[in-house]
Amino acid sequence: MSASPDDRTVVTDSYRDFRQAIEAPEERIDLGRAALTISLADYPDLDVAKYLGRIDELAIQVSQRSGADADIFRSIAALNYVLFTEQGFGGNREDYYDPKNSFLNEVIERKRGLPITLSILYMEVGQRIGITIEGVGFPGHFLVKTKSEDDEIVIDPFNAGDVKSHEELQIMLDQIYSGKVRLHRELLAALPKKQILKRMLGNLKAIYGRAEEWVKLIAVLDRLLILDPGSVENLRDRGVVYRRLDCYGQAKDDFETYLRLAPDAQDAATIREQLSELAKHTILIH
Repeated sequence: MSASPDDRTVVTDSYRDFRQAIEAPEERIDLGRAALTISLADYPDLDVAKYLGRIDELAIQVSQRSGADADIFRSIAALNYVLFTEQGFGGNREDYYDPKNSFLNEVIERKRGLPITLSILYMEVGQRIGITIEGVGFPGHFLVKTKSEDDEIVIDPFNAGDVKSHEELQIMLDQIYSGKVRLHRELLAALPKKQILKRMLGNLKAIYGRAEEWVKLIAVLDRLLILDPGSVENLRDRGVVYRRLDCYGQAKDDFETYLRLAPDAQDAATIREQLSELAKHTILIH
């Protein structure tokens, strides 16, 4: 079924907003706004400004609780109290792979989310009260960190703002790698905002792929390619999804571009075979 003109306008607008949100230099990217524009594919009527206002309101509550002269520890305590005790935000353990956990507007409404979406909320509220909080792409579990006068403080927003010691972080690694990986500084490096958005979209890519939600997956892959146009993996994957949707022309374009950019890829022969099949479909259609 072809899209109506109104449908096409919605898609165009949602991509425009996402592009505008990420095209600024790193230090000027509004992470909360960018995360909310990811939601526009599933929530085309989303009032982004409304949810940014909700984050502002949370920050006001934190500031009122911490006081004007709060140090970093008192500020974190106030942030944790407002978000996790007073407001009741928390990780969604019961339905971890619900896509709503990956949409910041739904996290704000339902007060449940994934480590990365709760971390984005935590970072954005922190930024509004004057604390620099950075995202940490820790293996298997997104975290955040900030600095005191003499140390880094690693925080787990999925678990009510729990402050993680090095020993606890090592235990988390042991659960993933069976004791074969030791904690080192690179594992706690701050992620740029675009990398955080890629990780968010990567979660949705996995969720929609598992659920075979192909149309929604296309929208995710489109955004991943806006973030990183040189990602041959996402280009190939979009071609595969287009093929499943019988969009043979789009699949052909993506596969041809993939082979041009990665002619020696391990799956190049398989993609060439699929292109041959697509050519037959194109002949039949014409």
